[in-house]
Amino acid sequence: MNKKTNVTLRITQIKSPIGYRQRTWKTLEALGLKRMHHTVEQSDNPAIRGMIKSIEHLLKVEEVKD
Repeated sequence: MNKKTNVTLRITQIKSPIGYRQRTWKTLEALGLKRMHHTVEQSDNPAIRGMIKSIEHLLKVEEVKD
């Protein structure tokens, strides 16, 4: 049997969304980010990856294996 390893993404906001459209602010909020240099951990799934892709210029993302 193949065991699937759980991968968690550590997401850090590294740039301010000031001057960007409201959709960007809402995406940051949906990811759980509240301020600059705030870090959250989210499970790795297509929905989270899509949100990250849309605002990747504001984020730093690292994979953490459990």
